[in-house]
Formats: sequence, structure tokens, C-alpha cells
Amino acid sequence: MELDDNNNVISVEEKPKKPKSEFAITGLYFYPKGVSEKVKKVIPSNRGELEITSLNDMYLKEGILKAELLGGGYTWFDTGTHDSMIEASNMIQLVQKNNGKLICSPEAIAYNNGWVDDKKMLEASELMKKNEYGQYLEKLVQKKIRY
Repeated sequence: MELDDNNNVISVEEKPKKPKSEFAITGLYFYPKGVSEKVKKVIPSNRGELEITSLNDMYLKEGILKAELLGGGYTWFDTGTHDSMIEASNMIQLVQKNNGKLICSPEAIAYNNGWVDDKKMLEASELMKKNEYGQYLEKLVQKKIRY
């Protein structure tokens, strides 16, 4: 994607051979009400695929496509091949083991932000108490871990 000085998106392009900028749209999207109707208008690309870029382009033409730049502490993995998926999985596993924290746990994020209380977290952990994820959620409450 190409941005202006206010992070307004001024162009999007699917898998360009020569990118217009150093910015990539990494796949985290928040769309307004009515997106379902727009999706119905997306037609297959020259590659025969329904491209999210087509949807983004619709919002760009309406002048309402915005970007949020992610700074340090964020990593994007291109997981479009088997090898790249394995590499990303291995990296995430390594980081999680070294930090003792799970990456992208919706429950932990909600707990950390105060969107759920101890009771709700324990209810979620109880549903998965036989696996490491449920045990991790319970540990967050027991040790009052916030990150």
C-alpha cells in the first residue's frame, strides 16, 4: 500500500512485482457495517482468486480506507507456503517458550485489558482445563499476571 503523510491509503496493489512503498497490508482488517454487501461485488482476479485487495480498493475509492502502522514489537510472517508456515510456527513457539506467554491469546488479551474479570477467565480456563491453553489461562488469574 501507498500512504500519504496522514496514513491515509492512496493506493493498494495485490502482490506487486515493484512495490510503490515499503508498506504491506498484513491481513488484519476492521470493516464497517455493510461490508457483506460489498463482498458480493468482488470478482475473481486474473489469478482466479477472490482478493481482499478488491474489497480494500472499494473503500479506497470511497476515500475511507485508513492504515494503522505497527511499530516495534510486531512481526509479520508471510505464511503462504508450507515452509514459511513451519518457519513462522517455529518462531512463535520459540518466543512463547522463552517469554512464558502466549502470543495472540484472545482471552489473555481481554483479561489484560480488563474486558473480562477473574471469574470469566476461570470459566474460560475450565472449558479447556485438560490442555496447556486452559492451564495457561488459569495461571494468569492465580498469579494475577498481566502483560
